[in-house]
Amino acid sequence: MARWRSTARVLVEALPYILRYDSQTIVVKYGGNAMEESVAHNFAQDIVLMKQTGIDPVVVHGGGPQIGAMLKKLSIHSEFIDGLRVTDAAAIEVVEMVLTGKINKAIVSGINAAGGRALGVSGKDGNLIVARKLERTKTDPKTGETRTIDLGFVGEPETVNPDVLKNIMRSDLIPVIAPIGVGKAGETYNINADTVAGAVAGAMNAARLVLLTDVEGVLDRDGKLLSKLSVADARGLIADGTISGGMIPKIQTAIEAVESGVSAAVILDGRIPHVLLLELFTEHGAGTLITAG
Repeated sequence: MARWRSTARVLVEALPYILRYDSQTIVVKYGGNAMEESVAHNFAQDIVLMKQTGIDPVVVHGGGPQIGAMLKKLSIHSEFIDGLRVTDAAAIEVVEMVLTGKINKAIVSGINAAGGRALGVSGKDGNLIVARKLERTKTDPKTGETRTIDLGFVGEPETVNPDVLKNIMRSDLIPVIAPIGVGKAGETYNINADTVAGAVAGAMNAARLVLLTDVEGVLDRDGKLLSKLSVADARGLIADGTISGGMIPKIQTAIEAVESGVSAAVILDGRIPHVLLLELFTEHGAGTLITAG
């Protein structure tokens, strides 16, 4: 009986949070270590439970390690500039194959096996994500000369069509999005999954953007978790170097999402079992929450 009382207490404590997010859209970026087999089943269960409690989850996934492994297997050279994979004509075919094929369908199958009903799409389907070529420049510290870096078929979202996702969700399905965009001339673009998740969250007026990563959140200089930041706080921590490296683009994505109308963005450690439920349905959450003020 003690076990059942404990279970009942957990459900009652979760009720206010279930009501808070009823009929709200939550966009979840899923990738990295969170995609490992040991935690993938937990993730699928969390997404299904979110759907069953009245939330409308939208999943955006990455797949960098899997793309790298396939390119290596096919002996296609690949390099990174400022954290972005240079994607030529040969590489973009592999990127699209891995993201929209193997990874997307594995996530869809996992959610369906956990009792949900998921549908896999890419940004090319229904012109969901119309993209433009990503422009990057680099300045030579010695000469001060600025040059344009050609990343190939790497893009950024220009427009996101929310009606495509709304039509899917009206059919009681969970959209699972591969971060591939289509150019105005029909060309294919590889887009950073965090960037896609932020753009989708903004277009959908989401209640939350959740970025699953491989750290517990934003840490202060003493290595302690910062559970909540305003946009101004986050910018200040970037400026003073507290937020650095690979965390900077994630924070920038979170800031842009909040400024585009998303109620809040949160960075979570995707390796923690059922971390989505801990964040959404408990008082203290589990990562770093970023809000407008």
